[in-house]
Amino acid sequence: MKTLELIQKNLDTFSKSERKVAEVIIASPQIAIHSSIATLAKMAEVSEPTVNRFCRRLDTKGFPDFKLHLAQSLANGTPYVNRNVNEDDGPEAYSAKIFESTMACLDVAKNSLNSALVNKAVDVLTQANKISFFGLGASSAVAHDALNKFSRFNIPVSCFDDIIMQKMNCINSSEGDVIVLISHTGRTKALVEVAQLARENDAFVIALTPAHSPLAQQSNLVLSASVPEDTDIYMPMASRIVQMVVIDVLATGFTLRRGPKFIEHLKRIKSGIRESRFDKINIEP
Repeated sequence: MKTLELIQKNLDTFSKSERKVAEVIIASPQIAIHSSIATLAKMAEVSEPTVNRFCRRLDTKGFPDFKLHLAQSLANGTPYVNRNVNEDDGPEAYSAKIFESTMACLDVAKNSLNSALVNKAVDVLTQANKISFFGLGASSAVAHDALNKFSRFNIPVSCFDDIIMQKMNCINSSEGDVIVLISHTGRTKALVEVAQLARENDAFVIALTPAHSPLAQQSNLVLSASVPEDTDIYMPMASRIVQMVVIDVLATGFTLRRGPKFIEHLKRIKSGIRESRFDKINIEP
């Protein structure tokens, strides 16, 4: 059942203060999606804990998770495109829905990402002899983005989206090497096999994947950012953006961990590629 329908159905079961929250959301669901918890609480004339309690009554993990479910309930969805888009949506409508859904997913992912595990992953990456990024399908684009980020660092880094090359890389790995596997579902059999092969050759495996997936079970460390996107039916959109942001988080942690001298190294790289670009052109208004 859609979130709005669920709210309407259970309207009589809410407490007086929870009903105020429900009525504000029913009246202006688009505004609720973009509101902070403080703003929504003010609109409903209730406390922030009341808003959180209302969200948990609807079987969501809290306000960010509730906003994601609300965004996804505003349209029936068009299979193989995005669950928030209707077949008769115009460019203004489908553009807004894609942005809303993606922002809601990023908000949920931010709150679900374990900072302690991020810190451990940064520890492992900064001590690695070499780093390899693997992805298949849509996740291969994320692996290539990671290559672009980490190639600026003074450490051997590679990226493979071909399963044979991935397996060859694993066979050539040894202790001190790190392999980062990227998969939204964590159910791709070939990647699970790659993780097993990497560990058999003493590489450390980091997986960007759901916590309890088959791939997670074969990895040394799992970074799980919850994105409730059904990529079995819909094109992977928000999940790919979240994966890229997690890569940015790791790259930032890597840079900060290496200290001021390393930042100077990055500045030299930036300076070295400056000649490949045209100077900025000032356009008269």
